[in-house]
Amino acid sequence: MKRKIAVLLSGSGTNAKNICSYFKGHPAIEVALLISNKEQSGARAIGEAFHIPSSIFNKENFYHSEEVLQTLKKHQIDAIVLAGFLWMIPENLLLEYPDRIINIHPALLPKYGGKGMHGMHVHDTVYNNREKESGITVHLCNEKYDEGKILFQQKVGLTETDTPETIARKVQELEHLYYPKIIETYLSGSDFN
Repeated sequence: MKRKIAVLLSGSGTNAKNICSYFKGHPAIEVALLISNKEQSGARAIGEAFHIPSSIFNKENFYHSEEVLQTLKKHQIDAIVLAGFLWMIPENLLLEYPDRIINIHPALLPKYGGKGMHGMHVHDTVYNNREKESGITVHLCNEKYDEGKILFQQKVGLTETDTPETIARKVQELEHLYYPKIIETYLSGSDFN
């Protein structure tokens, strides 16, 4: 029986597309649903390209109804993967999917985490603080931004000639290389029940 994952995204979906590509034809894990909080995100286009259903919802649906949870149940989703999804996960999803909501953060937590720390905001801050390294953190979600159990971190060295844009590219390369593999390892592991 394949484990079914839903990928949540807010933006163009480069990580979501990479995850869909990685798990296409996978023997044990299937991306069964793409969900977004933005109509103009990449969810529909990626869904069409990979023949995966997609769903768009608004803040009211997400925080004040069971609509998203019911959509997940309808598609028999076993785990949720966040790929550039920027909203806090509501309690009903945390309770339904304990230790089964995985996120990636574009920095080495606990540094540069928390509300507002996403995308270029992170890379600008890393650059302005003249850090010698950055990287990615794959972690489980809880009721606070970027404070769930860390599953994996990978570092990348930075030089004096790096800009926020080159830092972003270096970090995105790590995301694409490692995120699907960590999802695969976690969902295949004995800890996942």
